[in-house]
Amino acid sequence: MPAKQAAPRRAHGVANRVRIIGGQYRRRLLEFPDREGLRPTPDRVRETLFNWLGQDLPGWACLDLFAGSGALGFEAASRGAASVLMVERDAAAAAALEKNRSALGVAAVEVLRVDALAWLANDRTAWDLIFLDPPFDSGLAERVLPTLAAHLAPGGQVYVEQGAPVIPPAGFIMARSGRAGRSHFALLAKEETTC
Repeated sequence: MPAKQAAPRRAHGVANRVRIIGGQYRRRLLEFPDREGLRPTPDRVRETLFNWLGQDLPGWACLDLFAGSGALGFEAASRGAASVLMVERDAAAAAALEKNRSALGVAAVEVLRVDALAWLANDRTAWDLIFLDPPFDSGLAERVLPTLAAHLAPGGQVYVEQGAPVIPPAGFIMARSGRAGRSHFALLAKEETTC
């Protein structure tokens, strides 16, 4: 028998759907498969995050690491990000991301079906915003977060969502934080060094 699956998420009364809450694709629905640990960021938390970010992300380069449902990445694309790279290892989740990208007709989104940790080790892009929302209770956020400062552009930020309070590692300062149910979330800014 397979491992216990995450409870299905609902949008408009239908399981495994989440809606985009702002921007060009507002109210459009994203479908995603049942996968253990796949818990899309709730509407209320996404609304808080994009209020912190200033609503629109014109010209931003965004990385959605452990993309899952793609709720964060598609939200960024809907709000004007120039590019959103979604990294997802699971075949069914990556296929759903591609299907949603195609249905929305959003050219700014690219989906890579690879292991996030292996891919990140070779990435040299300077991202404006990185979404770090790995499978819930996996412990991956604490493991990956300390490495992300090297992947950010000056003034870059990381959004973290996990099951424990977020503690900024060296190279980051806490910009904002919150909690919704069992989820702790925070926006961290890259600490600027002076010569």
